[in-house]
Amino acid sequence: MKGALRLLYPPQCVACSTPVTGGAEGPGQLCPACFPETRFITGAACARCGVPLPDDGTGADDPTLTCDDCLSMARPWQRGRAAMVYSGAGRKLVLALKHGDRPDLAPALAAWLARTAAPLIDADTIVAPIPLHLRRLLKRRYNQAALISARVARTHKALHLPDLLLRCRHTPGQDHRGVGDRFANIAGALAVNPRRVAALRDRPVLLVDDVMASGATMAAATDALLAAGSGPVSVAVLARSVKDD
Repeated sequence: MKGALRLLYPPQCVACSTPVTGGAEGPGQLCPACFPETRFITGAACARCGVPLPDDGTGADDPTLTCDDCLSMARPWQRGRAAMVYSGAGRKLVLALKHGDRPDLAPALAAWLARTAAPLIDADTIVAPIPLHLRRLLKRRYNQAALISARVARTHKALHLPDLLLRCRHTPGQDHRGVGDRFANIAGALAVNPRRVAALRDRPVLLVDDVMASGATMAAATDALLAAGSGPVSVAVLARSVKDD
């Protein structure tokens, strides 16, 4: 049956829809043109925010690797991972999921993030997305972070709580803002759902979002979780914004 379906519907590149042949089955295949344009973070990376670092052979699992931003800026979460750099085909995919009405991309992107986030999840971890305000949710019709976090949780058999955090107020977009403006814009906008406080107590949490730039949103979410009595918080994003890009 699978062979017949592949004949009728040949696999396509997830980024450009070009037919692809060979390789592993399942979501997330890339054509030879798009693969080099998708910068997966597989080598040395900051253990706090996931940004790629010059690789000295220590690899991605060195817990002591820390970028300049995380050395100079307080990060309330403990560990962080990112699947790819927010540029090239990776940026195109994230924007299509977020603004292009392409929720069908979620399985492929979530599979990439599930592999990257594996070291951050154990049997007791709660997986939760960064929430959207109702106004933005009605406009977009889905929360892209929740689509991803649900599949990440399912892959690792972890508890998924899509309503763990709430948006207390609508905030303008973070794009084209300086670091200070980003933190000011999100301040006080996130809170723990009162109905989830008991389930949250002392349990580790993995926060999931599509993109991290300054880390302001993740910091606000982490502060809310810790204030409500959570255990240690880790963060995982599809794409990490890099200054050079």
